Amino acid sequence: MTEHFIAGLVGPPFGLKGFVKVRTFSGETGHLARLDRVLLRIRGVEKLYTLEEAVPAGAPGGLLLKFAGIDSPESAKSLGGAEIIVPRADAAPLKPGEFYVEDLKGLEVAAAAENSTGSGGETWELVGHVADVLEAGGGELLELRLLSGELRLVPFRSEFFGEVSLEKGRVILLERWILE
Repeated sequence: MTEHFIAGLVGPPFGLKGFVKVRTFSGETGHLARLDRVLLRIRGVEKLYTLEEAVPAGAPGGLLLKFAGIDSPESAKSLGGAEIIVPRADAAPLKPGEFYVEDLKGLEVAAAAENSTGSGGETWELVGHVADVLEAGGGELLELRLLSGELRLVPFRSEFFGEVSLEKGRVILLERWILE
């Protein structure tokens, strides 16, 4: 299970005191605003920064952060594009039925066996794995790598997927036809 997540991206400087705009991936900001220190990954290099101040900004999921030692727009600009890395304990809290994207990657995808009776006693057969989770206009898409090696995109919605079990390491595909 993934122990660290990319919680957001540092954007451009804001104001004259070294604040930066931040875009969170979850739309939540409270978990970041409570942190004392933040790990930033800039062009593959990770560095720990002390957080001096956090201010909600404009649109939902918008946040302004001020880091110790970053005191001008010029120095704030050097942080642009940095990924904000947080431990699982500091990630956005999940609501029932929500999952961290990283936890879905790699899960087995199983569907009812073709010869299954359908009377509640289904047997499951492996059809592939979750390769990635993509954001789309209408919600998330699971990119599935089938056993044949082919990739398929399937909307991550209840009409296509049943049980999602991180403990079992699998997700149940309800509609096999969508893979055709």
